[in-house]
Amino acid sequence: MANNTTNTTLTPPPMEYPMNLRPDDATWILTSAFIIFTMQSGFGLLESGMVSRKNETNIMTKNAIDVIYGGLAYWIFGFAFSFGQPISNAFCGLSYFFADADESNMGMFAKYFFQLSFATTATTIVSGAMAERVSLKAYILYSFLNTLSYCFPAHWVWAGDGWLARMGAIDIAGCGPVHLVGGVSGLVATLFLGARTGRFNAKGELVEKPMGSPTNVLLGTFMLWWGWLGFNCGSTFGISGGKWKLASRAAVVTINGSIGGGIFATFYSYIAHANKLMVDVFVTGILGGLVGITAICAVVRQWESLLIGFIGGMIACVGDALVKKLRIDDPVGCIATHGMAGIWGLLAVGLFVEVDNLENFSAEFGVFKGGSWHLLGIQLLVVVSIGAWAAVTNFILLYVIDKVVGLRMPLAMELDGADIWEHGIHLQFCQYEENNAEERESPAVSTRCHAPSVMQNNPAVSTRCHAPSVMQNNFITGCINENVISMEDFEESKPGGVGQVPRGASTTALVN
Repeated sequence: MANNTTNTTLTPPPMEYPMNLRPDDATWILTSAFIIFTMQSGFGLLESGMVSRKNETNIMTKNAIDVIYGGLAYWIFGFAFSFGQPISNAFCGLSYFFADADESNMGMFAKYFFQLSFATTATTIVSGAMAERVSLKAYILYSFLNTLSYCFPAHWVWAGDGWLARMGAIDIAGCGPVHLVGGVSGLVATLFLGARTGRFNAKGELVEKPMGSPTNVLLGTFMLWWGWLGFNCGSTFGISGGKWKLASRAAVVTINGSIGGGIFATFYSYIAHANKLMVDVFVTGILGGLVGITAICAVVRQWESLLIGFIGGMIACVGDALVKKLRIDDPVGCIATHGMAGIWGLLAVGLFVEVDNLENFSAEFGVFKGGSWHLLGIQLLVVVSIGAWAAVTNFILLYVIDKVVGLRMPLAMELDGADIWEHGIHLQFCQYEENNAEERESPAVSTRCHAPSVMQNNPAVSTRCHAPSVMQNNFITGCINENVISMEDFEESKPGGVGQVPRGASTTALVN
C-alpha cells in the first residue's frame, strides 16, 4: 500500500472543547443527547423481550432506575471525575462536583447532559447480564455506584489531559468507556451471580429458554439503531467548521456497520440453526456491527465500515455461542456484543483510521493505510487498561453490595419471577380455569411450558388467562425432580415465611 504522510500534530480529542459552545454546536449536542436517551427504551424492550415474561416488568423498571440513580451519581461526582476543570490531572478531574454553572459558563450543561446519556447507557448494558436473578434493591445501589466504572475511563480517553488522550488514543463515540466497560462489567456480574436456576441441567448442558417477546426484541433493536445515530453523529460535538461533514460521514458509516453485522448474522443463523433466521442471533449481529464501528465512525471510509461491521457481527455471534459453551449465563448476550465487539472496534482504529484534516480528530493513519504500529499499540493499551479497570471496580462494587444487602434474589423469588415479588404483578399466561379442579390435575401440561401455543393445542387449558399460572409450579417441581435444585433449598429461600408470600405466587401452592 502507498505510504501516507502522517500528521504528527496531536490535538485534543473531540470531546475536549471549551465549556462555552457556539449556539449551533450546543443545539446539535443536546439534540443528539435527547436521541441517545431513547436508547434506554430500546435496551429495556430488547432485554425484557429476551427474558421470560415473568421478569419483563422488572427489566423495564431497572432501565428507569439506571436513569434515576445513575443520573444522580453522575450529577454528584461523575461529571467532576470525567471532565472537572480547572482542577484536573491525567487520571481524573476534580471540579464540578454537584455540577452547576453561572451564566458565563452555561455551555457546560450541554456537555454534561450528553455525557450523562453515555454514563447511564454503560450501566444499562450490565442490567441485561444480571437479568432474572439480581435483587432489585441491590441493583438500585449498583446503578448508583457503577458510575465510577465509566467516569474515569471517559477522562482518560476524552479529557485533554487524560493519560490515554495524551498518548494519541482514538475513540470517537465511546467504544471503550461505554461498550467495553459495559461488556466487561457484564462478564464480572454474571460470573459473580452465577447462572439462572435451570439454565443448565444437572449434567451441565444448556437448557434453552424461549424469549418472552421476540417482537419486543426487534422493536428495541430499532430504537437502539436510532439512538446509535445520535451516539456516533453527536460525538463530533458540534456542526461548526468541518464537524458537520464528519457527522454526515458518521451517519453513513454507522448504518453501513450495522448492515455488515446484519449480513453476517443472516448467513450464520441460516447455517447454524437449520435454515432459520433466529431473532436473537440476527439482533446480536446487527448490534455487534454497530459496536464495532463506534470508535472509528467519523474517520473511516464507507466500504471499510461494511467490513468492520461484518467482523463485529461475526465476533458478537460466534462469541455469544462461545460464552454459552463455557456455561456463562448471559441472558441478552452483552458480553459478546459489547465486550468482544468493543475490543474489535478499538483495535480496528489502529488498522483502518485516516488522518482527519477537518477537525484533527485523528493524527495518524492506520496500519492498513501505511501508518506505523504505534497507534495500534496505543489502542491495545486502551483495551487492556479500560478492561482491567472495569473488571476490578465491578468486582469490588459487587462484593461490597453482596455483603451489605445481598446481590442475588432468593431462590423462590427467582423461580416465581421478579414481577410478582418485586412489583406485585401477576403472570397472565398458561392458566387453568379456576373453577375446574379436574383440569388442574391434567398430566397433558408440560412441566416446562411457558409459551401460549401450548394452551392453544391443549383443550384442557383455558385460553382465558386471569391469574398466575400453575405451570410455574410444574416448572419448579421439574427443577427439583431433575436435581437442579433441592426442596430444602427451595423452602429455605422463601422470603419472610408463608405469611409474606405474594398472593398468587406459585411457591404458596407448591410449599403448602
